[in-house]
Amino acid sequence: MKRLLLLAMMCVCMSFVFAQKKGDKVIKVTSSEIRWWGYKVVKTQETSHSGTVKLKSGKFNFDKTVLIDGEFVIDMRSMMAGDVSEEDQIKLTNDLKSTNFFEVKKFPTAKFHLTKILPLANGTYNSTVYGDFTLKGVRKTISFPANVYITQFTVIIESAKFSLNRRDFKVFYQSSLKDYFIKNEMDIQFKISTEKLDNENRVPVKKK
Repeated sequence: MKRLLLLAMMCVCMSFVFAQKKGDKVIKVTSSEIRWWGYKVVKTQETSHSGTVKLKSGKFNFDKTVLIDGEFVIDMRSMMAGDVSEEDQIKLTNDLKSTNFFEVKKFPTAKFHLTKILPLANGTYNSTVYGDFTLKGVRKTISFPANVYITQFTVIIESAKFSLNRRDFKVFYQSSLKDYFIKNEMDIQFKISTEKLDNENRVPVKKK
């Protein structure tokens, strides 16, 4: 009986190992653009800020020609405000990187693990993207609409502008009245591709 139980446990462990296989081909992201927006309580153009942040690395995992998942690392130290004067840009960018918000010294990267893509019919966007987003050590499952194009091992994802609740990720002023004047929602929009993109046609540029 003990031998049968041991054999059964070994079989279960082997099955788990094989289930965790990541596929046989990894394709790296070579083109990316990420934009962000933050808002004060009165959400108008005059009371909002926007900027950029850079992708540190990204990859898609395939099993033969089937996309399994994707893993993306965002360099939070590259965050920049881009809609203010040069003096205010430095001040706002430093504030965003400080312990008041994203604490980039302690949390230099954020991560998104793409888990699945489901098709959408009759809409502006052709898919819904699902995955786990980790920011400041907090992981949340999120989803958002996007246009997704997959041809062989070429992947292009162009997301809609979608919202995250900054408080879900502990992004807020510590014990300060200033935080009450800031909207909890922060918006993100991005484009990533395994090839250099032609912005007009949204297709990979052919290699010369």
